Parts: sequence; C-alpha cells; structure tokens
Amino acid sequence: MKSISIDIETYSSANLQKSGVYRYAESDDFEILLFGYSVDGSDVKVIDLCMGEKMPEDILNALTDTSVIKWAFNAQFERVCLSRYLKDLGIDFDGKYLNPSSWHCTLVWSATLGLPLSLEGVGAVLGLEKQKLSEGKNLIRYFCIPCSPTKINNGRTRNMPYHNIEKWNNFKAYNIRDVETEMSIQKKLSRFPVSDSIWNEYHLDQNINDRGIGVDMILVENAIVIDEMVKKSLINDIQSLTNLDNPNSVQQMKNWLSENGFETESLSKSSVSEMLKTAPYQVHKVLSLRQQLAKSSVKKYTAMKNAVCKDSRARGMFQFYGANRTGRFSGRLVQLQNLPQNHMSDLADARSLVKCGNYDALSILYDDIPDTLSQLIRTAFIPQHGCKFIVADFSAIEARVLAWLADEKWRNKVFMEGKDIYCSSASQMFGVPVEKHGINGDLRQKGKIAELALGYGGSVGALKAMGAIQMGLSENELQPLVCAWRNSNPSITKLWWDIDKCVKETVTKRIPTETNGISFTYESGFLFITLPSGRRLAYVKPRIGINKFGGESVTYEGIGSTKKWERLESYGPKFCENIVQAIARDILLYAMQTLKNYRIIAHVHDEVIIECQKDVSVNTICEQMSRTPPWAKGLLLRADGYECQFYMKD
Repeated sequence: MKSISIDIETYSSANLQKSGVYRYAESDDFEILLFGYSVDGSDVKVIDLCMGEKMPEDILNALTDTSVIKWAFNAQFERVCLSRYLKDLGIDFDGKYLNPSSWHCTLVWSATLGLPLSLEGVGAVLGLEKQKLSEGKNLIRYFCIPCSPTKINNGRTRNMPYHNIEKWNNFKAYNIRDVETEMSIQKKLSRFPVSDSIWNEYHLDQNINDRGIGVDMILVENAIVIDEMVKKSLINDIQSLTNLDNPNSVQQMKNWLSENGFETESLSKSSVSEMLKTAPYQVHKVLSLRQQLAKSSVKKYTAMKNAVCKDSRARGMFQFYGANRTGRFSGRLVQLQNLPQNHMSDLADARSLVKCGNYDALSILYDDIPDTLSQLIRTAFIPQHGCKFIVADFSAIEARVLAWLADEKWRNKVFMEGKDIYCSSASQMFGVPVEKHGINGDLRQKGKIAELALGYGGSVGALKAMGAIQMGLSENELQPLVCAWRNSNPSITKLWWDIDKCVKETVTKRIPTETNGISFTYESGFLFITLPSGRRLAYVKPRIGINKFGGESVTYEGIGSTKKWERLESYGPKFCENIVQAIARDILLYAMQTLKNYRIIAHVHDEVIIECQKDVSVNTICEQMSRTPPWAKGLLLRADGYECQFYMKD
C-alpha cells in the first residue's frame, strides 16, 4: 500500500463550526459513523462502523504508518478524528495526534491553484464527472448532529441508522461519492503537483495547530460575567436618561434623538462620533453610553470558551493557504488576526481585577469597562507553567520587500541605515529633512499615510479610505500627495506597469514573460506567477476584459467579496500587491522553518509567538528570524521582539 484516500462521517453533540475539530473530537459522545476509503486508486469501500463493522487490520496499520500517504479533503479533520478513534481502540502512536508528515490535503492542493476551499466548489469549477452529492447536507443534519425531541420521533435526541434505513444507505453512497470526488480532484490536478517544500510547510502548520495555545479560562469566564453586568448597568443608565423600552433598538434611539433635535440616518460609529462633537450634555451622555454598549462584546472570549480543549489549550486556529491569492494563512475560531490592540499602561493590574472578578474595583478605576475588556482579550492567551512567550515580528516587511523587488535604491538605503521609513518618505516627497518629534516633524504623518495608502497604485480614494481627512489633511492636499509619492518612487511606479504589461502579454499571447525576477506563464487555463522562492501564484481562466473606465484589464475567476465564485478584475498594481504579500508570506514561512525547533504556538500576519523556557533569549530568536532566505539576496530584513507572561502588543 502506497496511499489511501479517506473520507469519514462523524457524530458529536459539539458544534463543529464553533468548537473546531480538536474540541469536537474530544466530546464524550464523539464517534466515527462511516469510513470511506480507496487504496492506491482502487474502488471505494465504506466501513459501517456505526452498525458494528470493523476496520481491517491493514487499514489500521496504514493510519499509523508514516510511509503510507493519507489523502483527504481538509485532511486535518480526518487526521484529528481518527487520532481520537485509534486512542479509543487502545492503539498507541507518538504524540496526542497522528503525525501529519504522511498526510496530504486536497483542499491545500486546490488552494495552491486559486480554487475554492470547499469540495463542492472545487468539483463545480473543475467540472468533475463525479461531484459531491447535493443531498449530503440534509443527511449530515439527520445523522451527524443531535435532533430535537418531538412527538413524531418519540422524544429521541439522536437519529440512528435503524430510524431510516433508506436515508442511511443514501448516506453511505454520499460517503463513497466524497472519496470519489476527492480522487477525481487529484487526477484532474495531477499536472500541477504540490512541491515538497509546500507540503513541508503544511506539516509545520499542522504541528502548530496540534500544539495549540494556552488559554487562561479563569480570566475568560470572569470577563464574560463582568461583560453581562456591564451591559445591564449601561442599559439601566440609558433607560433612566431616555425612558426607552429598548436602548438597543436603532429606531427607538433615532426617534429619541429626533425629539432632542438630532436627525440622523445612521447610528454607525462614525455618525455617532460626528454627533458627539456638537451634542448638548444629556444627548452626549446617552450617545457615549450607547458607544460603550456597542463595544460591549465578548464574542472573542466566547469563541475561546467554545474552542478550548480539556487541557486549556485552543487548537486549530490557522488555515494553511487560507488566502489562496497569496498563500497566506487565514484565521479560524478565535481569529487572532483581528484582535483589538492594547494601549493601557496598567494592563497587568486591569487583568488581575478581571481575573478575580472584582467588578466594583473595575467600575471605580475605569470609566469604560467594555474598552478595558476589549484590550484584555489578547492577555487571555498564556504560556504553560514555567514558560514565557517571546513575540517577534518583522519590521515593515511589505515596504522592505517592495523596495527590494523594485530596486528603489533610496528606500533600500533607508532600511540599511535603520532609519524611519515614514520620515524618510516625507523627506523624499517634500525635499526637506524630516525628523520624528523634530525638524518638520509635522510632515511625518503625511509620509506615513502616503506609505500606507499608495504603495500599490492607490490614489485619492485610497488616502480617504485610510483616514486622511480625519487626520487633518485637506481635500486639496490629496492629489498633490499622490503625485509627490509616485514622483519620489519612480522604480516602484515602473514596477506596477511592468507587471501589468507582462500579465497582459502572457494572457493575450500565451507566451512567458519576466520582470524584476518574477516570471509569468500561461498553462492549461491558468496564469502562473513564479516568485523568487520558486512558489507559484495561480489565477483561474484569465482573459482580457474592459474595465469601468473603458480601458483594458485582466479578469480571472475567484472568490469575490460576496464569498461567491465569480469573475474578478485586476491590474498591475493589484498583482504587485499580491506578489509582495506572497513574498512576505514566503519569508515568514522560511523564518518559521528556521525556528521550528522552538515551540511556535501561533503566528499573526508577520509575527510569531513562541512558548519557551525562561532562559531563551529574545535576541537569539530575532537574529534567527532576520536571516534572509537564499533566494532573496540583497533583501534587508529586521525582526524585533519582546517577552511576556501573557500575550500582548509591546
């Protein structure tokens, strides 16, 4: 046996969407119902474990044999669930979960080619002869999750095969079809195999997901309780000022504001902020309280509570290749990628008060308890006993990669000399020296907003979206700022349009092109962009179209903002953004491979979080992380770090 393709159907009372597979598979009533499989491409078989059939000895051996490749779509689910199943059978293997090194994931393979992240979606895009059966969702709802007790079902809370044999036989056929679909995807994509280096990255990702990150459940539980107390207090305060039945009602609040001289179409954050500027005392008070009530959210704490495993660690929070345009990770469950920042100087003191549930002290010391709870979300992640966290991240990684790729010499010199890129950019744009908190220091903010908004072809609209007007820039300043930035970065501006030219030529003429060490090819309905690392970005069914301005643009198929598969439009600067972010991703993965002997327990954008012994040096971690990959000669990297006893932003 060389390989086995697998799909399983399971039962658990845990909510998979909220708990994630690790917590799901820990449930006391978890079981595997059906095990569909194919050995070395042979006909698919299904083992009806729910009805007492036994798994053959050779299949059991294959699951723990690292020389046998296991294939599945979203293989993490099968691997973690089968780990629990084997443990229950008393079959021993190293570690808490099956070693991911012999597991390959068809979802990841699909993602490397810019395809959807669902079996149904991939089957539809590839036009497979055997696609996932559409009635599967109803069958899963019937057999895989608890049911509500009714008179008709005699009050039962779970449907078993003998309750509807016809449905059960359909479920077995559905299980077989899923394996067939997964195998069809392998066959269809066989022309574009996944490289060993990407599989190695995937296995590293799975190890990090398996390891998980410690959660302070006392803090989490008390934060949820305190938040509920705050909500009640805020609602009572607003009711006493307004006499409204439901202060959460947008319509009731609009009517009250109207009666008090404030007509508004919206109660959005920006609209309320605008009204606060001119509101009299009572209206100001009500709106301020409502802002706190709007922020009063414990969704992140609740997500931690739902996902945490029995050993107080949250697992499965990272989706490898989740952003398939660049290959970056995406977040799952708690979503570390969008945690609120912390700016409190007394973070540890506030944390202690919440941890011991001291609501009265919090009320006295902090005007805005919801904001305090929000800033403390990060601190719920803690190292295990006797260890510490080291948090290290790349400094201005995208700006460095963009300057290196475009060979914008003055920028590379700034990074070489360790200078502030925002000051240097402002100096380059306005032709005067700019120092932070020094000479022409007021220009640094213009340099910063220009850097953040204009690096990928952004113009006036991008500046506004970045908050330029709110930061004090006038409408008349915006277009000159765009021109100044582009004039001071001619190599980057040229890079955008060189990429644009290459993409259009490759798509139109089906010929390979190259610029700045990036190559473009067209193969079998895909546009491939090969990065310096050798990894390729893929765009499905590219073609030349006309944009809304009447100009020529490149379109391709992908998941759009509506989460649907549709035709998307792009152009040089946008492709440039994909390329730069993809290179930054490759640098992060190179660093993670370098640091893999340390306990990486999480990563956020361009940051890694390591759980380690007290004697590990921050400088050692940062030095290793700063090493330039061999494929990026001349790229200047810098990593900064700090240590902490709970996760936080330094």
